[in-house]
Formats: sequence, C-alpha cells, structure tokens
Amino acid sequence: MIGRSPTGPMRPGELTMSMPWRLLGVVGGVTLLALGGVGAVPVGAAVSVGSPHTFGTNTYGQFGDGSPINERRTSPEPVTGLTNVTQIAGGREHVLALRTDGTVWAWGSNAKGQIGDGSSVSTRPQPVSVAGLNSIESVATGHYHSIALRADGTAWVWGFNSLGQLGDGTKVKRRAPKRYGGFTTVTQVAGGRDMTLVVLANGTVWCSGSNALGECGDGTTVRRLTPVQVDGLSQVVQVAGGRNHALALRADGTVWAWGLNGSGQLGDGTRTTRTTPVRVSGLADVVDVVAGAKHSMALLADGTVKTWGENSRGNLGLGNTTDRLNATPVPGISNGAEIDAGRDHSMVTTDTGQLYVWGWNKYGQAGSPTVSNVKSPRIMPGVGGVISAAGGQAYTVVLAAG
Repeated sequence: MIGRSPTGPMRPGELTMSMPWRLLGVVGGVTLLALGGVGAVPVGAAVSVGSPHTFGTNTYGQFGDGSPINERRTSPEPVTGLTNVTQIAGGREHVLALRTDGTVWAWGSNAKGQIGDGSSVSTRPQPVSVAGLNSIESVATGHYHSIALRADGTAWVWGFNSLGQLGDGTKVKRRAPKRYGGFTTVTQVAGGRDMTLVVLANGTVWCSGSNALGECGDGTTVRRLTPVQVDGLSQVVQVAGGRNHALALRADGTVWAWGLNGSGQLGDGTRTTRTTPVRVSGLADVVDVVAGAKHSMALLADGTVKTWGENSRGNLGLGNTTDRLNATPVPGISNGAEIDAGRDHSMVTTDTGQLYVWGWNKYGQAGSPTVSNVKSPRIMPGVGGVISAAGGQAYTVVLAAG
C-alpha cells in the first residue's frame, strides 16, 4: 500500500500518532485516511473501483463464476455479476469482496461458516452477500474465518473459532458476523491462519486465537479466546498475519515480527521463534507488509520490494529456492504499488496496472501455463488495469478496473 495524503504520496514518518489522521484501511492499493475521529469522511486519493477476476484452482468454488469444481486455469476470468468492488481478500479457500455501498460479498468454501451468509451450505460457487453487514471500510481473512471493519470503528468476525480466533470467549464457529471484542476505535484488521489481529487508533495491536507458537505476541504460548495486547508495540499503522507469524508496520517505516521463525519469516537473521515482537533487520521506509504461510514481504516507499522466509517453491522471487533469514531485494521491481501473498506465492501490482506473480504454481495460481513453480517475478501477459491482487492456498484473485 502506498500511503497518500491530500497533497501527494505520504512517506514513512509523515503519519504520526500526534497527527489528526485516522487510518481507514487499504482500498485498491491506496491507504485511505480521514481527519478526526471515528466515522470521519475519507480524504486524499479517489477510491479505485473494479471487478474481481480469478485463476488457479476451483476446488471449493473460489472462481466465483459457477465453473465446475476442480477446474484449473492460468489466466484471470471474471467473477459472476460482481462490480463496484473496492477491495478483495483471500482466505485459504474463500474470497471476500467489499463494494462501494459498504456491503461485503463472499464465495468459495463455507465448511467453517467463513462465507457469513448464515447458511450451512458447504460451498458457494458464486458471490453471496454477507449477512447484516453495512458501512464496511475494509475486509480481511484468516484460513477459515473472515473479518470486517465498520466505519464506526468496530470489527466484525465470522467463521472457524475452535482456537478462539473470533475472540468471543468461546470455541463456537459463527455462520454470521459477530462483534469482535468491545473495541470502538479499530483502524485496521488482519487475519492469520488461526488468529485475528486489530490495530487501534492509539497505535496498539490486539490479538486472539492460536498462540501455541507466540502468534499473539504477548510473551506467552497460551491460547487466547479473547483479545490480548501484543507486547511492546506502539504507533502501528498496519498488521499482517501468516500461518503462525505476524508482522506490524510502524509509522516510522520500521517492521516488527513475532511467532514461528523456523524458515526465517521473522527476518531477524535467526530461526528462533519469538513470543514478543522483534524488529525485522535491514528494513526502513516501508509502506506495506504482507505474510504468506512462511514467508514475508515488504513494499518500500521507492517502489521496490523485499522478501524473506521460506523459499522452497520460489516464494521470494529471488530466482532460487534458498530460504532467507533477512529481508532481500526482489530483482527487477522498481514501481510496486501494492503487494500480497497466497500460501506460497506472491504478487506485486505496479503503478501502471501490471501484475507480477511468482512462487508455487502447481494449480496455476502463479499464472504460468507450464504449472512449474515460478522462481522470479513474471508479469502476467495480457493483464492490465490491475488495482490489487490477493491469494489463497492455490488460487489468485485480481481486482481490475472496469
């Protein structure tokens, strides 16, 4: 995400907690800010609007167009009847889309209630409206659960809850949205495999769910059925969740990480798991962070991208399969505008509307017709007007203008 102020690009350090900005969320690769408190009107760059397109595998209806289950494809095709979309988010096997009217739509697997339409139907091969949600500003997903941020600063969650990821003190899955905690000043939401993360207006981060590997960053490995504060973090503007690790971007452009580190996904030069945040080494001027299953990505203010962590399938885009314990520049990318990751594949949207994809490609999710893993950044041929992209386990969804 490249931050925007009313007068142009916002560089790290310009957004400070003493300023009267409220971070509304990421829409179409743009950070939406508002002056004043909760519910203020967004200012800055206009919201980009488009339609979602999908490729990869359709095992659970992720294509959203009613195609046969298990169909595969390596180039994007449109989701049925879904326009005026400002943001997309990819879970393991389900997809969310936020529309300009503040409603949320979902498709794909619903085995854990992650679609949120109140039904027990196992799959939704075409988009359906998430029950009872309105005035939504951003959406996020875990593996099997979903999260939405409302304009009033509240967060809403639904889906799988066996590890407490919905934060309601129970392990009961929810097939329709339920309020997350008692928060009223949430500015950003994110999901990991089995945890939920929220950023508050005061720059703190809170987490619930699986904590067996320190995913909640509170210094323990105790499962959290209700939200707890991540230890020692302040002035945070964005969080991202991986399989068992999390990242936080501070207003000063530094990145902090915690949780599982067996593949170097925390970027501190070690493979030591951390139950409290540590600074990712060698990173500054960062404007966006994302996490795959065991790899991490950062977009810098100059449009370059750095990656670290697991690289067994070319996840890091470095032309090889060697893990990296420190943030490493991805060759050939200088105009990145937004980044995202699936389980083991990575995406960069450029400021000219092109899309780079690389990594695991067994099901075509990296867009190469050879179905071999893509180890270096590859521009998707014939694909333009891209606003943003998101990924799941074995599929990619692209938000394209028009």
